[in-house]
Amino acid sequence: MNSYAKILRKEDHDEVFVVSNGEKGSVSAHKPVISSAEILADNKDIYYSGDDHDHDLKHPSIPGWFAEDSPIWPGQAHFLKVEKILFQGSSKYQSMMVFQSSAYGRVFVLDGALQLTEKDECSYQEMITHLPLCSIPNPKKILLLGGGDGGILREISRHSSVEQIDICEIDSMLIDVYKEFFPDIAVGYEDPRVSLHITDGIAFLESSSGGNYDAIIVDAFDPLRPDHDLFKTSFFEMVVKALRPGGVLCIQAESIWFDSQLDIEQIATKCRQIFKGSVEYAWTIVPTYPSGVIGFLLCSSEGPSVNFKSPINPIDHHLNESFGVAKAPLKFYNSEIHSASFCLPSFAKKKVIEDEYS
Repeated sequence: MNSYAKILRKEDHDEVFVVSNGEKGSVSAHKPVISSAEILADNKDIYYSGDDHDHDLKHPSIPGWFAEDSPIWPGQAHFLKVEKILFQGSSKYQSMMVFQSSAYGRVFVLDGALQLTEKDECSYQEMITHLPLCSIPNPKKILLLGGGDGGILREISRHSSVEQIDICEIDSMLIDVYKEFFPDIAVGYEDPRVSLHITDGIAFLESSSGGNYDAIIVDAFDPLRPDHDLFKTSFFEMVVKALRPGGVLCIQAESIWFDSQLDIEQIATKCRQIFKGSVEYAWTIVPTYPSGVIGFLLCSSEGPSVNFKSPINPIDHHLNESFGVAKAPLKFYNSEIHSASFCLPSFAKKKVIEDEYS
């Protein structure tokens, strides 16, 4: 498992940092951090090891804390109290863990990185879906690259105009784990308009016929991995080819708070040259993500004008009582927050979209 994530036993973290009279005190001695793999190795009730994940899953109770830290955001870590480990396993592509937290419900961890929690997944899933789909009239054909949890499918299903949804997810085990432990999220797979392709998304995009999709949504696990192809010129050119005139792309684009190797300003400049339509950066709040926010890059291809900041296809639940397979109203997205998500703090406006106005 990726070493960025660890499970700490309760006795290992008590009074790690002392506060006295409102001032920071000294750091107390404490036991070495224990990795999740080390803890799980001692627990005979852990079910999963290997490729066969179809049997009943054991639910051992392991008190402790999940900690996520990374050189991408140095000097900080995010902790969640663990009530129970529900699942631990690996496919041929990646390692996975599901645990019950005290504050955020069930939590899914992929290669050591927190992917979603039951409590705040709505702010990510709803925004990455409805920002693009509510910006164009009557979207009919959608391509989703990644998004194997099914949450974006759930949100796409709210749009009655949609006729076809293609999803590319390379790891079938990931889908099975989400269906087992997050049924309210994986419910998106129940939409009859969904066609699931267990394949690499870029390979699917390369082989697709051009000009078919109204929207392409890219839910990348980790766009900062050095082997990632999702921000290369060749990828964006494939996206443009697959979109109809005036079609839109929405792709996860990290946090405005981190000085990372993902140069948003440079990528936005590249996309303006390739897409020849609108290019905007939006952001949303996700409390359990590092820095508490995550961003999206939205691009439209040459053709009918797209104003991402003003939704023309509203889906607010009080206006649209068709919830699709979600069977419940929106929790986070509305037309007001849609427009507000493009309002950037001054430092980010200069960093992200300065080139547009220079």
